[in-house]
Order: sequence, then C-alpha cells, then structure tokens
Amino acid sequence: MSRLVIGPFNRVEGDLEVTLEAADGRVASAQVTAPLFRGFEQILVGRAPLDALVIAPRICGICSISQSVAAARALGQALGVRPPPNGRRVADLLLAVENAADHLTHFALFFMPDFARSEYAGRPWHAEAARRFAATSGQSARAAMAARARLLHVVGLLAGKWPHSLTLQPGGVAKSVDLGERVRLGLIVGEFRRYLEQSLFGGSLESLTALDSFVALEHWGERHGDSDLALFLRLSRDLSLDSQGRGVGRFLSYGGLTGRAGLWCDGRVAPLDLDGLREDVSHGWMQGGALHPARGQTRPDADKPMAYSWSKAPRLDGLSCEVGALARQAVNGHPLIADVLACGGWQGSVHDRVVARLLELAQLVIAMEGLIAALNGDGPYCLEHGAADRAEGAGLAEAARGALGHWLRIENGGIAGYQIVAPTTWNFSPRDADGNPGPLEQALEGTLLEPGVNPPLMVQHIVRSFDPCMSCTVH
Repeated sequence: MSRLVIGPFNRVEGDLEVTLEAADGRVASAQVTAPLFRGFEQILVGRAPLDALVIAPRICGICSISQSVAAARALGQALGVRPPPNGRRVADLLLAVENAADHLTHFALFFMPDFARSEYAGRPWHAEAARRFAATSGQSARAAMAARARLLHVVGLLAGKWPHSLTLQPGGVAKSVDLGERVRLGLIVGEFRRYLEQSLFGGSLESLTALDSFVALEHWGERHGDSDLALFLRLSRDLSLDSQGRGVGRFLSYGGLTGRAGLWCDGRVAPLDLDGLREDVSHGWMQGGALHPARGQTRPDADKPMAYSWSKAPRLDGLSCEVGALARQAVNGHPLIADVLACGGWQGSVHDRVVARLLELAQLVIAMEGLIAALNGDGPYCLEHGAADRAEGAGLAEAARGALGHWLRIENGGIAGYQIVAPTTWNFSPRDADGNPGPLEQALEGTLLEPGVNPPLMVQHIVRSFDPCMSCTVH
C-alpha cells in the first residue's frame, strides 16, 4: 500500500487536497480534505437578521446569487413574507443566469483543458482538444468566455452588479422591469442561445433537451460532429468516461427551475424529507455531535484526532448523497439521464455528470426566455415585511453545483444561529462516524493510476466532474 497526496488542485475555486491509498496500481481508498476554515457561520451570529443579505453572498464570488437566494428565502420564511410573482420571476431569472454561466465556465475552463495536456498527444482527438480548449489560447474556451460575459449583462440590468448584489430581498427584488428592459433582456438571452446552438451544441436547444437515451445522444454527436459537445462525446467514448468515477448512487435535489425536489436511488424517486438530515463531524476538525442544521454548531477543533478536513459530512438518514445537475435531472426523471444512469449501474460517472450539466444549460436558457416573457409591469416586485424577535427559517436553493441550504435562527431580534450546507459540502464531505465515505471519496475508489503520471489524469477528471467550489464548503 502506498500513499499519494494531490494538492492543491489547479482550476478549483478555493483549496482542495486529496490523499489516495493505492494498491495494485489502483485507488484503494481516498480522503478528501478542505484545508481552509472560513467562519462565516460565526461572523453572522449576533448580527441583525438582514445583515445576512450582505454577508452570506460573500461566501463565494462564483455563486453569490445562489447564496443570496438561499439567505433571502431563509429570512422570508422567518419573517413571514413571500415574494410576489414578479419578484420570484426576477430572482429565478438571476439564479438561472448564474447557474448557466457556471455550467459553461466549468466545461470550457475547468474540465475540458485537461484533455489538451501533452500526456494525451497520441489520442486521435487530442489536436482538436488542444485547439479548442488549451489554457489561455483555446478557441472554444475564448468564445465561451465572451458569450458568458455578454450573458451576465442580464445580472447588470436586474441587480446592478455581479457578484454580491443586494437586489434580492426576503419580500422579492429591489428592481422592477419595464418594457424596454424586457426587450433588452430577451436580446441578450437570444444571443446566448445562438452561441450555444452554433458552437457548443451544434443544434437547437429543444432538440437537445428532447434526447431520450444514451444511443440518441451518441447519434447527436455524430450528426453535429463539429460541436464542442461532439468532441466531448468522442473523447469520453475513447477514455471510457462512462465507467469512471462511479458515485454513491443516491441523488438529492431541492427542486427548482429544472425539476422537482426528491431523493433518487436505484431508478426510483422518493419525497424529500429533511428531518433526517445531520451534519456528522466525526472526521472534521469540529467539536460536537451530528446535528440537524437548524440546531447546528460551528466549533473548530484543529487538534482533533482522526480528523482530516474542515468540512462537515452531511448525511440524510445516515447516508451520503450526491448533489448537482446529475442529481436534479435524475430526480426530475429526464429520460436521457435515466437511460445513461441505467447503462452505468445507477451510480453516475464522469460522462454522466458532464452530460447532465450541458443538458441543464440548454434547459436553463429555455427557462430564461419563459421568465422574461412572463414579467409584467402591473404587479409588484417586492413586498414589505416586519421584524421578528424570535423566529426560524430555512432557505433551500439549487446552485449550479447542487443543493444549497441556509438555516437561520433569530432570538432577541438578532441572529442566534446560522448554518450553511453547500453543494460541495455534500459532495466533498469526509467520512462519517460509521466510516462511510463522501461521494467523491467513493467515486475515486478503484481508479487506475497511470504509471509515472503525477497527478494522475483520471483522478483529476473525476474530481472536476463534481465541479468543486471549496470556498463554499466550510463556514
């Protein structure tokens, strides 16, 4: 048995280390470490409740709108106010734009550049991958970032700036939309659609979202061979990415624009009941026991024996769950994702996670167009609300990387408790008290380690398929 420590990973938001125990040229076990403690949950305690709208989004500069949405929803539930339809549509539109931008960034800048590496020079697709996705010079990567920048003008129009806008409030949004702005929003999203259809997918969004099987997806790649998606499908087939990074086989979603809430396992969806949610800290540098986030604590213990991460280990009814686009599509029962999961033994893979993210990217643009069309100038965009001396609230949202939850407790008019369970907390969690690995730790087991390649290529592909945002992991 030998040990290999990989880290810090490049092209990852925040710090990440992975320790691998290897035997017979494969990963026997893995430990995933979040090495940076941040303390946002402690910063919020004792402050005025509405301060969460300013502080919580600064957890991350990639998914700050997701954090804003979750904070506003937690406050809204605690203060007894819900956004009116127009306010909800604008908040959903902002979240859709951020998630779409995140999916595109992950594919073009974080995931695909690894296939332009010189170690793959003998592969038939390598020259094309390097031309399109080589770091700093890839043509497709540069086009993707230009399209992303133009799409984010939607956030500028509706929220004033990105990241860390203050437009999202418990009662809605602080910005109404007139007819001229609706036209501008439509033009921006329409331009983004054209980029996706001409470059990334090579065909219409509606045709892509109508695919219903693994075979249909492969036929799509053959018909649209010049697209970036087709390139990914070719290299995925060559490297057997559909058999790499098999996860825990349980998928959790809070629901949202692209689907419903639920828990998926073995092809079946059950209603989501969060009463059994606990944050295990047995292998985290934290004091205390396994608690529901509504009663959670954040008490650091940097010298704790047997601990190896600052991340807690979220478990639902004692089991780890994968979250993200693949989880959302599985819970919602999209036929394409149902078929690729069935083909791979119901566990998910590198291939499946990337396909689900790109499928959702197409769905999000269609949803944006519907939200813009539904905005009207007659109804309000924000409702007033009072204060609370004692209250509790939970704000659940689906960030690009998966299920995000904020749990708020107000006592004597101030924040007495604030707990955040982010998507990467779920996916990159350490082991729990029973020794059960987190989703990434499970996905890495059995991975072949290429002789003389450090860090191992397939390990990097598996890690990146989860799209880690380590800044969001520890609070």
